[in-house]
Amino acid sequence: MSSVLQTPEVSQLLGQSDVHRNLRPPQLVEAALRRGEAELAARGSLVAGTGKRTGRSPKDKFTVRDALTENKVEWGSANLPVSPDVFDALYERVLEYLRGKEIFVQDLYCGADPKYRLPIRVINQYAWHNLFVRQLFIRPTAEELKTHNPEFTIVSAPSFLADPKRDGTNSEVFVMVNFARRLVIIGGTQYAGEMKKSIFGVMNFLLPERNVFPMHCSANVGQDGVTALFFGLSGTGKTTLSADPTRRLIGDDEHGWSASGVFNFEGGCYAKCIHLSPETEPQIYNALAFGSVLENVVLDPVTRIPDYNDDSKTENTRAAYPVEFIHNSVIPGFGGHPKNVVFLTADAFGVLPPVSKLTPEQAMYHFMSGYTAKVAGTEAGVTEPQATFSTCFGAPFMPLPPKVYAEMLGRRLREHNAQCWLVNTGWQGGGYGVGKRMSLPYTRAMVNALVEGQLAGVEFEVEAAFGLSIPKTCPGVPAELLAPRNSWKDKAAYDKMAADLSARFAKNFEKFDAPAEIKAAGPKPAGK
Repeated sequence: MSSVLQTPEVSQLLGQSDVHRNLRPPQLVEAALRRGEAELAARGSLVAGTGKRTGRSPKDKFTVRDALTENKVEWGSANLPVSPDVFDALYERVLEYLRGKEIFVQDLYCGADPKYRLPIRVINQYAWHNLFVRQLFIRPTAEELKTHNPEFTIVSAPSFLADPKRDGTNSEVFVMVNFARRLVIIGGTQYAGEMKKSIFGVMNFLLPERNVFPMHCSANVGQDGVTALFFGLSGTGKTTLSADPTRRLIGDDEHGWSASGVFNFEGGCYAKCIHLSPETEPQIYNALAFGSVLENVVLDPVTRIPDYNDDSKTENTRAAYPVEFIHNSVIPGFGGHPKNVVFLTADAFGVLPPVSKLTPEQAMYHFMSGYTAKVAGTEAGVTEPQATFSTCFGAPFMPLPPKVYAEMLGRRLREHNAQCWLVNTGWQGGGYGVGKRMSLPYTRAMVNALVEGQLAGVEFEVEAAFGLSIPKTCPGVPAELLAPRNSWKDKAAYDKMAADLSARFAKNFEKFDAPAEIKAAGPKPAGK
């Protein structure tokens, strides 16, 4: 892709007097404090609030529908179309809004592999947002900056509110991607994750044509030099489990799998930090020093010490920091072809086994399903567990049809003889409200056992509800926890819940045009 043609309007915007280019963290922290955007925590993190939008706004994310995208994008609720005219008009209004204001610009890369990396430019209204993107993406060297030409530009104006009647949006919030103009415009939301995820969506559109499998996963490497991947939706433990003191972290969220191996898209991590503690997540806790950014974390008004247990603003409290803040991280973010691929789910129904080994067909089935569960209290109106299916463990960020990504996964697994596993970080002994969530130390023990090959010699059995192969023993884990039905006091209640969840899987999978062998690898609802 050639470098983006700078519009006269953007050139004018960047030519005004109050433009700060490629400031470093100390300068951006000073600017954010001077402007009243954020506070400083006791250990040096910059702490900002995101207002009423404390997470992504999927119903406000649009892609311009034109000749380039018409027949490529999987249009629907995850990829809402918008016309070029609507985009252009809103883009002009955003630029007009920013004229005369103090703005902050960073020139960065997405992609650790120079062969596939995407040069980007981010134009921010807020200094703390500019620090966020600097720490989350890959920072060019001084020499690289001399020849940096952005191939995609983000223009972010959180205080600009759209008018749905005038602007053709669904609310005051908009995240719009225009592949033809190579632009992203964001407004109406202060949630910084929208910038990171918009570029992830861009990579997911561009890279498959270059035979690179883009993945919503974390990655780390063991002392033996073997890479492992961790797929999972928010809250399943993707960041937590990949930040393992005994292994080296490649990245926590977005990667590409090319003919050469795995590479990180980003230069930073974006971890959930609710209930964060030095005992359970020491690497993440220790990373939150000067230069890191905390979102919606409550500070003690006197000591400025973060209270990571306070969810009064949101349960989705977040921490952003450069990947090198994690001890023993892999810089630059490259790894070999993985031998273990882990699908993480937080099953609030208490049905799925804590760890199970998948056949290639089961791996494809569960990848396309992308299951986890929401629990009561995490979202307005959620009063009991709700099954959530997000194709490829990241449907909101996947512009192309699911089969494109699923077929790429299948090819990679076959080419490199990688083993897939399903790990349930959710409930056992009963569903939410009855059972207990699997303890993190036990989950870590299971993950360590599978990535280190300790499960290769143990005996497996097939459980009846989902047809999954589960180990009879696992180092560091009580054997009675490994078979989910055994941990329920009321076996009839387990059978009923398992049948219900099985039926939900089958109903969700009806929408996929998948080969018969993949359909057959899923659970069988009662009577079928």
